[in-house]
Amino acid sequence: MTKVLVVVFDGLQPTQVTEGLMPNLAAFAAGGVTFANHHPVYPTVTRANASSMVTGRNPGGHGLSANTLLVRDFDPDQAIPAMEPHLERVAQKTGRVLLAPTLAEVLSEHGQEYVAIGVGTSGNAYLHNPTAEVCGGATIHPEFALPRALYEDITARFGPWPDEGRPNTARMAHAVRILTEYILPERDPSVALIWSSEPDKSQHDAGVGSELSNAAVGEADAQFGNILRWLNETGRAGETNVMVVSDHGYSTIAQAVNVQALVREAGFPLGGEPGGVVVANNGGAVLFYSSPWDQDTAVRLARWLMAQPWCGNVTTGERVGRVQGTLPASLVGNEGERAPDVTMSFRWRSEGNDAGYAGTIYSSGGTPGQGQHGSMGRSELHNILFARGPNFKDRLKVDAPSGNIDLTPTILKLLGLLPVDGMEGRALEEAMVGGPDPSDVDWSSDFYSTQCLAGDRVYRQQIRLSHVGDSVYVDGGTSSLGRR
Repeated sequence: MTKVLVVVFDGLQPTQVTEGLMPNLAAFAAGGVTFANHHPVYPTVTRANASSMVTGRNPGGHGLSANTLLVRDFDPDQAIPAMEPHLERVAQKTGRVLLAPTLAEVLSEHGQEYVAIGVGTSGNAYLHNPTAEVCGGATIHPEFALPRALYEDITARFGPWPDEGRPNTARMAHAVRILTEYILPERDPSVALIWSSEPDKSQHDAGVGSELSNAAVGEADAQFGNILRWLNETGRAGETNVMVVSDHGYSTIAQAVNVQALVREAGFPLGGEPGGVVVANNGGAVLFYSSPWDQDTAVRLARWLMAQPWCGNVTTGERVGRVQGTLPASLVGNEGERAPDVTMSFRWRSEGNDAGYAGTIYSSGGTPGQGQHGSMGRSELHNILFARGPNFKDRLKVDAPSGNIDLTPTILKLLGLLPVDGMEGRALEEAMVGGPDPSDVDWSSDFYSTQCLAGDRVYRQQIRLSHVGDSVYVDGGTSSLGRR
């Protein structure tokens, strides 16, 4: 039986995959399948995308809207970070962290196992298999493991985790050791995943294309090379389908905006108060929540946002109703039980940074020159996916749209299993041996535009989406605030 190994480079852009920066990944991609039109989900933040990777759903469907969010059935008035301690408390109180079944749960029903190891945030790792104590499989992270008892076993065998660094190479090397000495040879799961925190951590600190970023990319690539070498030396390469993906692309901060303070100055009180608004900052995007029955406040907030010079695309949920100038959250996969009322992407521009990497944005935090993501900017909505193995075609470029929502449906197809009802992604059969020619994939792109008066100016926005069947991918969004 063939196996699947997923390798994730957090925050890696396609333009960084070069022979000079990443010789191992560049060679891997050249011999396999390159998905040249690959997309994250929006908001372009890690934990929303990690959840989409393991559920095949957009954030509206799986309920984990962003890195910082409000979970109304947990606490209706306070945003929380999607980190392991908080997510565990959500699970204990509500009985569910994700609103859709995960890959681990699906495999468990078929007597198979999913094991993930990652050195990113605790929240990212937790979301890969929140129900591991019940459904089996495992998650391994420097701070914890699921099942919980596994953490002591791993530490006793492999020693304590190295301290986090920039680049975070020591931790990634430790994770590769656990992968190649324990997870793959002993657990032998149907699906394994290893998540590198680089180049994301270094790019947040110093920007895309900085000296630190380039060092992080190169060292992460070297660890990937170690994994490939192990697969070849053990004879497992011929039976392992390797998929290499990133969770999102990147932009560079042009200016930070304290949205929380500005919302209060505009007269919107804290959540829980009459007319209150909860603000959840997510770098290049901000999520807003009003009281469930306070439609007027959400409408006033959306209209106020559209008049701000840093405001990019604005979407609103069904609870808010139709607000002139905004677009429906359902268009971009953000409608659902735990969805925010209003989501704002900061305005994005295509200008390059000092290293020549395209994309600058306003941000809810950080300083100019640092890297950021979360927005609807094109440089963030274009990430990587490469695949190579016994079930994939060789030396192929696929131009049809694909996305992180397609990861689980594709893995299930590789394992001969059916997709789960409700999945919004698709199996990428055009890349598989015996699958259709990529040029035969029927796809299209559409623009959705709207405008409204915002004081004495006109706010305009446009979102481009691509479609393959029922699967939808966000290509990018633009906005402007100009004269009438």
